[in-house]
Amino acid sequence: MSTEIKVPTLGESVTTATVARWIRKVGETVAQDEPIVELETDKVTVEVNAPEAGTIEAIAADEGAEVEVGALLGTIGAGTGAAAAPKKAEPAAEARPAANPQPGVNPPPPPSGPVARTGHAPMPAAQKMMTEQKVDAAQVEGTGKDGRITKGDVLAFIEKPAAAPAPAAPRAQRAADAREERVKMTRLRKTIAARLKEAQNTAAMLTTFNEVDMGPVMALRAEYKDVFEKKHKGIRLGFMSFFVRACIAALREFPAVNAEIDGDEIVYKNFVNMGIAVSSPSGLVVPVLRDADQMNFPQIEGAIADFGKRARDGALKLDELSGGSFSITNGGVFGSLMSTPIINPPQSAIHGMHKIQDRPMAVGGKVEIRPMMYLALSYDHRIIDGREAVSFLVRVKESIEDPRRLLLDI
Repeated sequence: MSTEIKVPTLGESVTTATVARWIRKVGETVAQDEPIVELETDKVTVEVNAPEAGTIEAIAADEGAEVEVGALLGTIGAGTGAAAAPKKAEPAAEARPAANPQPGVNPPPPPSGPVARTGHAPMPAAQKMMTEQKVDAAQVEGTGKDGRITKGDVLAFIEKPAAAPAPAAPRAQRAADAREERVKMTRLRKTIAARLKEAQNTAAMLTTFNEVDMGPVMALRAEYKDVFEKKHKGIRLGFMSFFVRACIAALREFPAVNAEIDGDEIVYKNFVNMGIAVSSPSGLVVPVLRDADQMNFPQIEGAIADFGKRARDGALKLDELSGGSFSITNGGVFGSLMSTPIINPPQSAIHGMHKIQDRPMAVGGKVEIRPMMYLALSYDHRIIDGREAVSFLVRVKESIEDPRRLLLDI
């Protein structure tokens, strides 16, 4: 008796997936709950486990196939092996050329060189003209009696414009083509592309910038990072928790930055679900810190570290990638000095962090070298005014340059 392998429920609003890879093949033995096939959705890669132990009996959806929730992927049968796949039927004997049509007689060799047309014997005047013009009789179509070539046939051939040869591809282009590789876009990459383009086409998107002196946060982190890590069981104190808390404080002051447009209504949210952009092998994903406004520093740092690890392992869950109300992205980890991040719909704003760079700054009337970071806020001008956007970023700057404000909630 066979057990069906079906596409499981994939999460909120996800109804289809692509079969990315069969981990186990037909005839291979699997244990119960062992991963046997990977499905790629618009958001993450999902492993489908064997519903019971047995042998992969059949595969109903090949790699690359698009399948719906509940669709049949394959079957598992009892036992430790599977019958070998039947060989393809050989072509019918009469469809193949006979190796030796008559016993004891070898077939004649195929003719070599161009096959001459029959009935091309030229008339004497035509022969003379072909000799003078160096025309091959095999190229001329004879219209005379019995297909003989006349002088007029030769003249017509000579006067006929030659077909233009097909232009050869430039040598450099051919060399480039030989080195190209075409790879089909993954569902995740196509979804990222579509959503980013949707944001550009839908939102009236602007970006405002500021800069922040990272010295105070760096000094605080250097002083307490060892104590923090020891007390919180290996959780490291980074910069992200400071920015998450600084953005939460600014969102409370400017709630439109945490809102979204739904038709002709503005939806204000009395909570903060903070999206944190992290890199994965398949592309950028944005898992969500739910109720981030209720989290403390170690909870934030622990959750972000967990997101990063599971993103690299492809183990993020679908429900962790939806429901965000505001996002933070940190291009500085890749060396970006300044960028204009793109909003993650249906959110109305995204905060961008960048590389910390030592720069000469005027401090108290003197020039000092300070660790500076450019900050960016991309926002939907349909819902957020310029004053609110600029003020939001100033509020974040003030919190980072004096982190005591975050502790005192001022």
